[in-house]
Amino acid sequence: MKKELGIGILVGLIANAIGLFIATTILGNGDDFTTVVKAAYNEGFLGKLISIGAILNLIAFFIFIKKRQDYRARGVLLITVFIAVFTFVIKLF
Repeated sequence: MKKELGIGILVGLIANAIGLFIATTILGNGDDFTTVVKAAYNEGFLGKLISIGAILNLIAFFIFIKKRQDYRARGVLLITVFIAVFTFVIKLF
């Protein structure tokens, strides 16, 4: 049970990182990853960029649900909620 939850958390983190990388590649106008993230932070839309990256978590979540791997899906959901809170905190500061 704990192992399955850990796998879900890891998959959620990896999916979000890949999604963030894809979003910065598409929206970055050819700039490298760090330049886009710094610009997003300075312009106040880093939270939105991270949220766009979390879209891949949705795909991972539904794959786990379809395979009846509920604890892995729960791990992905926990990371998605954590990312939502994190982006909210970023927006406050």
